[in-house]
Amino acid sequence: MAMQSFLASSMTLVSGTTRVSQFVPSTYVPSLQRNANFRVRSMAEKGEKEESSPVTAPSLTPPPKPAPAAKVSTKFSDVLAFSGPAPERINGRLAMIGFVAAIGAELASGQDVFTQLSDGGVPWFLGTSIVLSLASLIPLFKGVTVQSKSEGLMTSDAELWNGRFAMLGLVALVFTEYLKGGALV
Repeated sequence: MAMQSFLASSMTLVSGTTRVSQFVPSTYVPSLQRNANFRVRSMAEKGEKEESSPVTAPSLTPPPKPAPAAKVSTKFSDVLAFSGPAPERINGRLAMIGFVAAIGAELASGQDVFTQLSDGGVPWFLGTSIVLSLASLIPLFKGVTVQSKSEGLMTSDAELWNGRFAMLGLVALVFTEYLKGGALV
């Protein structure tokens, strides 16, 4: 009986540790009864009548559909913010193009990335960067989200991961060529 009252006491557990308390008979433990008159009230929308109803068992109706997504900000500072939609996507797209172009040119000519850039590759790099950046920014400034255009296999998350791997691949290619002292292939 003493053990039951010790375990039933509300003072037994404090902060996840057992606390030594007085042994109180279980008749002194307050009983928890439900209040049948408990009502839930909410603020009514403008023009709606306020109602109060008693709490009932949860209904089996499906939850309401979520509200439409809020309009996306098209401000320059929001689009190009550190956690905004543009920086990682643009860098990833440039890295994907750059990695494929670097490997393709290396296979065709046998030159490493540094030689490709020094032999006239800088204007191509700058031109491609400007065109792809503008092509990526224009829809974002018009309010089009990347998630709205992603379906099936070509999702926005897949593009992010491909861009991340391309960035790592391009850095690994340049670092390997630097350590090796020449082209990878």
